[in-house]
This record gives sequence, structure tokens and C-alpha cells, in this order.
Amino acid sequence: MAQQQAPSEHPDEPHYGDPWLAFSYLVSGATIYGLIGWGLDRWLGTKYLVVIGIMLGVALAIYMTFGRFGGLGSRQDNQSQGRRENELPRDSE
Repeated sequence: MAQQQAPSEHPDEPHYGDPWLAFSYLVSGATIYGLIGWGLDRWLGTKYLVVIGIMLGVALAIYMTFGRFGGLGSRQDNQSQGRRENELPRDSE
């Protein structure tokens, strides 16, 4: 049977995600695309595709990490909205 997680006490808090998931994206991206580049190097007789594969894998992993966890834009939006909601209204004089 699947375990149910208790709802968060503060549903408005932003979810920052699991750092191990972000790390696994980086490692698996570099590994998978590096192996693809290595295989293409062996097949085509080149020596540079493994490096391109690793860089492409890391770049895609960073893109997926930002997509998964909201990136910088949504975090800045949440912080600016939080400040606006917490500010007291000023009296006009």
C-alpha cells in the first residue's frame, strides 16, 4: 500500500525541491550524453564528440533542473509578492 504524505502546514511556502534530485539530473545527464558521445566517437573515429556529449548533457540537466524547480524567475516573483502582502498600507498625508 502506498503511504500518504501529510499536507504541508504552510501551503503558500515555495517548494525548493530536493537537492539530490538536482544532483542526479546533472550526473545522469553528463553520463548518458557522454556515453552517447563516446559511442559516436568510436563509430566515427573522432575524439571530440564525448566532450560535446558531456557538455550537452550538463546543459540539458541544468535546463531540466530549472524547469522542475521553477528557476530564478518564479522564486523572485514569489519573494516580491511576499513583500507586498506583508507591507503595511501607508496613510496618505
